[in-house]
Amino acid sequence: MRHHSDRQGHGLESVPEVWTGRATNRLQWLLAMAGAACLALGVELAVDSSWATGIVPLLMAVIGCVAAGLLMLYGTIAFVHVAVKVDRNALEVRCGHMGLPRRRIPLAQVAGVEVVPQVTPREWGGWGHRWRPDRGTAVIVRRGEGILVTLADGRTFTVTVDDAETAVRVIRYRLKRADTGTGTGTPIGA
Repeated sequence: MRHHSDRQGHGLESVPEVWTGRATNRLQWLLAMAGAACLALGVELAVDSSWATGIVPLLMAVIGCVAAGLLMLYGTIAFVHVAVKVDRNALEVRCGHMGLPRRRIPLAQVAGVEVVPQVTPREWGGWGHRWRPDRGTAVIVRRGEGILVTLADGRTFTVTVDDAETAVRVIRYRLKRADTGTGTGTPIGA
């Protein structure tokens, strides 16, 4: 976890101007290697097989291996880690090395935020960017602590991140500060 060095203080507590946090799942690299193996098998089948006999089954095997490999590679590498950033105006979540998918939530749309001590992929149906009608949207890269953001329209967004307590404290500070007229947003109870 990294914190921006420019800090502002109120009382004994100091709140970073920009807070950044991260969560990582190294197990995803194993799944990415399995995807690479599927992709390599598809290429191997395409290059070294005799296309003279049974072209349709061979073509289906090649396409299946390549497609499965690409899906596994993207699906795992995109969710190896998540980076969370809280600044004056928004909460931003970026996934993987390319930062996609990305979600930016303006703090003016936040009605509440809380720490979730134990978020599991099982309760969300797996790793990745998830949506459940009864729970809202989530970015889950590993089991453990996370934050739950309730939006003004009642929808929720959950993200796994290390040091979730600090993230919640920073967001609440920003919301209280916005309520005093130094920004925009909706206050929440601490």
